[in-house]
Amino acid sequence: MSSGLNPVRAVLDNGAVVIAKVTHTTPAAAINLAVRAGSACDPYGAEGTAWLLSRVIDRGTATRTALEIAEELDSRGITVTIAVTRHVFSLTCTCLAQDFAFVLQLLADMIVSPTLPPEEIATRKGEIITSIRQDDDNPAVRANETLMAQLYPNGHPYGRRTKGTIAIVESLSRDDLVRFHTDYFAPSALTAVIVGDVAVERMQEEAHRVFGAWRHAPPVPLVLPPAPRAARRERIVIPMMNKVQADIACGFVGIRRLDPDYYACALMNNAFGQYAIGGRLGDSIRERQGMAYYVSSSLDANVVEGPLAIRAGVSPENVDRAIASIDTEIVRLVKDGLTPKELDESRRYLIGSMPRTLETNGGIATFLQTAEFFGLGLDYDIRLPGYLNAVTLDAANAAARRLLDVSRATIVVAGPYTDGET
Repeated sequence: MSSGLNPVRAVLDNGAVVIAKVTHTTPAAAINLAVRAGSACDPYGAEGTAWLLSRVIDRGTATRTALEIAEELDSRGITVTIAVTRHVFSLTCTCLAQDFAFVLQLLADMIVSPTLPPEEIATRKGEIITSIRQDDDNPAVRANETLMAQLYPNGHPYGRRTKGTIAIVESLSRDDLVRFHTDYFAPSALTAVIVGDVAVERMQEEAHRVFGAWRHAPPVPLVLPPAPRAARRERIVIPMMNKVQADIACGFVGIRRLDPDYYACALMNNAFGQYAIGGRLGDSIRERQGMAYYVSSSLDANVVEGPLAIRAGVSPENVDRAIASIDTEIVRLVKDGLTPKELDESRRYLIGSMPRTLETNGGIATFLQTAEFFGLGLDYDIRLPGYLNAVTLDAANAAARRLLDVSRATIVVAGPYTDGET
């Protein structure tokens, strides 16, 4: 870790970014291609467009049919993961170093020239609709999606369902997917990260070969509205009486990833609901009181203010007690703050987990993609421990006061429960 990852970054003439990192741990290479075309880019009223595109983008290209693509990947033992987040549409895989050039070309074809066959679209729409129905029957998903819709109302992209609704998915056409691809897929929106047992020069040459001739106008920049914090406490119950477990989602609008207080907020949240078996929340609600199947908090700082969310799964008779206990832990943290021991343990945990994060080619590629997306710099892995070490106890406690306020909490309960307001 002392010398850092030391990746090499290059920008092609068309604006595509290529980040290369050589490793020799295994004779393999991880490829991580990310286009800034996530679900936040979905047109209003057409939520789920990016998700549907992600299900069909590998089902045929200008040079290969879906069957040929599947056979090429299967014969090499490769699984391509295609994912959509709020801001990124990504294709990732790990392959043998000897297959690197072929696989990179195949993934490039998917990104640049997918054919989007109508019959494949129809099949994938059916699969997505089934998945949405399963989500609608899942208390944890219902609680989380409702929380996001309440925190980010009025059509804010962070509050919309990534997969869309059944009615919207049924209405989406091939023209909608082509339009989305045309509007947002461009070399200037692409970052290609390659990590593995391949020379940097070859990584760059192959990336130039498969992407260098791609020409497309840059997308119109995506501008997201700010997310105002809730003015009052709100509680929503979604009765699902055929279930066994109730799921609680409690949240607040948080911070941007580039907020100067990010590291103080991250350390505070880790101590509060992530460290070990769930930080303070886990120690109190799960371990000492024994009334939660799981409990944790997460801080999803993003391009604009992302959520700080607390999630718990409990038996129906423990819903009110669990919410009261979450409130108690929030009040205690805001009033009394973290202890020096808690801050130190969280700091050592986050710094100590970095080598594990970076022990695989895929982990390194994901880390470098995130650093590039937020403009954190090629030496971010070297600087990160310093940022965490610089957080004082006062700063971490100020972060708690800034983000947590029980009088402004948004709480959603989904499961076999009817409201008994606490």
